[in-house]
Amino acid sequence: MNRFNNYLTLLFLCCGFFCFISCNNKANASTDDSQEPAKITAVSQNGFLSVKGTSLVNEKGQPVMLRGVSFGWHNWWPRFYNEKTVTWLKEDWKVNVVRAAVGVLNEAQDNSYLHKPQAAWDCLYAVVEAAIKNDIYVIIDWHSHDIHTDKAIDFFKIVAEKYKDYPHIIYEIFNEPVQPWSEVKAYSEAVIAAIRAIDRKNIILIGTPTWSQDVDVAANDPVTGYDNLMYSLHFYAATHKQFLRNKAKTALQKGLPLFVSECAAMEASGNGPIDVQEWQTWVKFMKDNGISWITWSIADKNETCSMIKNTSSPISGWTKNDLKEWGQMVREEFQKQ
Repeated sequence: MNRFNNYLTLLFLCCGFFCFISCNNKANASTDDSQEPAKITAVSQNGFLSVKGTSLVNEKGQPVMLRGVSFGWHNWWPRFYNEKTVTWLKEDWKVNVVRAAVGVLNEAQDNSYLHKPQAAWDCLYAVVEAAIKNDIYVIIDWHSHDIHTDKAIDFFKIVAEKYKDYPHIIYEIFNEPVQPWSEVKAYSEAVIAAIRAIDRKNIILIGTPTWSQDVDVAANDPVTGYDNLMYSLHFYAATHKQFLRNKAKTALQKGLPLFVSECAAMEASGNGPIDVQEWQTWVKFMKDNGISWITWSIADKNETCSMIKNTSSPISGWTKNDLKEWGQMVREEFQKQ
């Protein structure tokens, strides 16, 4: 009997030991898992975007707000058009969208798209491919103030054929028009028709008159016959104040979907002092109305709106000392939300 009791005691001790080891391993495994949460980023979470009413929504019909930065003109700042810069913006600044500004024509420098198209394609593809790799959205911006209908159609047909199956893509077909809405609308209809013949899903941003400010004018006579269209609103907070927010309110009330594809906190010239109070008013306005927004710009020009301090600053891995005041503000704004 004593031998039997000793056997049972030994059996219970062994079972307890193995249970302790097993539970301890599970606890350690749980701890390891908690240290490496699953990474859910913009495109994998939201898929193809669409427009519902005035809202940008994901594949589940849930509202989405994109927030990110625009690169400066590709023909002036090509050094930032690369995977390292895009990756840093995604991982450190926490952006979920970037904007590639393809400079269409600039007489002061012959490296623009209409002069040297291959250089433009190289810059554009570098950013788009990096955005896809980083699982964020990317705006392909026809960065022009003038109408070049045939060239724009050719450009967007090539882009659409290449990327029509990728949910990452947003087409911006006219950066900042200076023509009346009747001309901008006719141009937009022609370019949209060319894109939609190839890509029936991805969002298209339509520029509005007066450097993409007159969204209320476009709201009176919007483009019809196509889905997933939004209209560009641009502001520079030290210049564009309540009067422009009133125009935006009017457009929204008339059912026009808005996307702020370019904005900053200084004067419309891109220079001058930063108006912090007016900028925060704009940020609240966009948040309250569910409007996605893109800040201007990743560049190292000697002006307030260029976020990188100077030409000696690196293309990524920026410290606070590598960023101007505006770059620091934008980074902090993105990181806290």
